[in-house]
Amino acid sequence: MRISRIAHPEGMAFVALEGGEADGTGATCREIAGHPFGEPEFTGRTWSFEDVRLLAPILPSKVVAVGRNYADHVKEVFNKSAEHLPPTLFLKPPTAVVGTGAPIRKPEWATRVEFEGELAIVIGKPCKDVKRDDWKNVVLGFTIVNDVSSRDLQFADGQWSRAKGLDSFCPLGPWIETDLDFTDLTDLPIKAHLTHDGETETKQDSNSDQMIKSIPEIVEWVSQAFTLLPGDVICTGSPAGTAEMVPGDTIDIEIPGLGHLVNPIEAY
Repeated sequence: MRISRIAHPEGMAFVALEGGEADGTGATCREIAGHPFGEPEFTGRTWSFEDVRLLAPILPSKVVAVGRNYADHVKEVFNKSAEHLPPTLFLKPPTAVVGTGAPIRKPEWATRVEFEGELAIVIGKPCKDVKRDDWKNVVLGFTIVNDVSSRDLQFADGQWSRAKGLDSFCPLGPWIETDLDFTDLTDLPIKAHLTHDGETETKQDSNSDQMIKSIPEIVEWVSQAFTLLPGDVICTGSPAGTAEMVPGDTIDIEIPGLGHLVNPIEAY
């Protein structure tokens, strides 16, 4: 099931997208009563995909991100090997979350802002100390995340909360895929396409098979550190190929089965 959160002519709602194309075109948005956790109940109201606007599919209490989970990305950003800089955890605030189509706002004082296209896990129930073999019991589904990062702030501050937690620096979407077996998660292409001055170039072209920590290991590791609540998001790390974005650009993160997360860059 594809779950999204939409703005419709009468307000906002969680919906299940039924039918339509891979990009949602032609789908019927079937309203979910209340929240999307557990077995969804439907109100009977529907809208066409073309008559609504997609919002961030979930508003998490926290976003837990795995840093340095792809060796090639460690090399390109830190100029060191992953053996010397193993995976780490950091938090992004919920105020950083925006949906597909919403602008990423770049302040003047954030002088090198880069995209990081990633696979994201959405938690479905309260949990703590989850064993890796039990990860499916606590996960609602998957979506796409752009872990937007200001490199100048990241290296100036030494810790990453400001560099990666500014307002609009965590685009999520376009929806949550709740079929945990929708694809082979150990062989999932991840791409990022940057449009600059009207020219589009594929910058990231990688695969989840390059992860240092696997998805089951990530859920176990993160839940050891934090109590996870329904709707919390775990970012699984960025492959290599990240690059600077400037106002006027558009970044499109693509993961098969999860669609496209597309955001313009604006000055703020």
